[in-house]
Amino acid sequence: MQTRLTESIKDTPDGRQAEAILRKCVHCGFCTATCPTYQVLGDELDSPRGRIYLIKQMLEGGEVTASTQLHLDRCLTCRNCETTCPSGVEYGQLIDIGRRMVETRVERAPGDQLKRAVLGRTMATPAFGLAMRLGQALRPLLPSALAAKVPPRRPAGPVPRRRHERQVLMLAGCVQPSMMPAIDAATLRVLDAVGISASVAAGSGCCGAARFHLNQQAAALAQMRANIDAWWADIDAGRIEAIVMNASGCGATVREYAHHLRDDPAYAGRAARVSGMVRDIAEVLAPHAGELAPRLAGRLAARPVFHPPCTLQHWQGLRPLVERLLADLGFALRPFAESHLCCGSAGTYSVLQPEIAGELRDRKLAELDKADPDLILSANVGCLAHLQAGTATPVMHWIEAVDAALSGSRVSG
Repeated sequence: MQTRLTESIKDTPDGRQAEAILRKCVHCGFCTATCPTYQVLGDELDSPRGRIYLIKQMLEGGEVTASTQLHLDRCLTCRNCETTCPSGVEYGQLIDIGRRMVETRVERAPGDQLKRAVLGRTMATPAFGLAMRLGQALRPLLPSALAAKVPPRRPAGPVPRRRHERQVLMLAGCVQPSMMPAIDAATLRVLDAVGISASVAAGSGCCGAARFHLNQQAAALAQMRANIDAWWADIDAGRIEAIVMNASGCGATVREYAHHLRDDPAYAGRAARVSGMVRDIAEVLAPHAGELAPRLAGRLAARPVFHPPCTLQHWQGLRPLVERLLADLGFALRPFAESHLCCGSAGTYSVLQPEIAGELRDRKLAELDKADPDLILSANVGCLAHLQAGTATPVMHWIEAVDAALSGSRVSG
């Protein structure tokens, strides 16, 4: 793709990166075949190729309008297009640049500004947890649309107190401890079962993904720096072997700290080291599958399916490893069509773009239902909540299913 970037942007870090990415695009259109929003809306400007043209136009001094912002907002950032692109276009990095630029040129409607401000300022605070617990307590009385955003509370159960020689850190997170605390508790118990202790560093918090979804990128970078500061003493002293993630969205984001902070002289080196220490919980447990499998035998769901989150399969490329681990543990996973497509959760997307998110969820569940599952497994809190809101089939993180089987319970619908 030929480019003629304006002088004001051409020699900036964003300009140089954007130009390098744009020049890789050969207009082939393979991305349109796997783009969820293009599948739903059928508009070229709601495909990766169309959005690339909009960003190129903006970088070359073209008109930037509310329509430009809308089409960029509608992108789920699932990166399915990157998986299918034969030219290696780093679309995710390019749309980050485009969104950052359009935010400075187009003023949002007051209602949209308020919604984004409230989401950004509350999701990583105690207020979100209080609101979630209140919503769960009152869930039977809530309107159906609101109740769908509030997953039923599952008890977390006791957490292990033993200390093992092998030590890892876990992310404090923002929404998961409030919405689904059972996931973290299950993770701690399964890690304990294989001789690993996990702890949460004081001062750590949200990975920054939520603020990035809201295009509050400066605030997201501040959260990233805060996490690095919180983790650094344990990393620098060699007390931990990994930073373990049980939410694929968080894992994908922290793996990219090195990219996001590459131009920050105070944090670039430490960010690179942090990114290199990230391990999905599946990566940590894979070497232990042989010792865990006999303990799960006879206690697993008969007809499970696994929905691979976009941040697991397209961002991190971990889908094969997770599915292999689940098979090694004894899960007889059922295949289903369109497993590569986004379910529509995508962080705050289901709140900001509910119609598109709902259509994508219904499409995903229709394919899942064809497999006649008695349990739907996934690996990201957003996907779990979004899918459960549309089906009566139980939806849970696969680590919860492993934990339940280890405790002696049979996991099924």
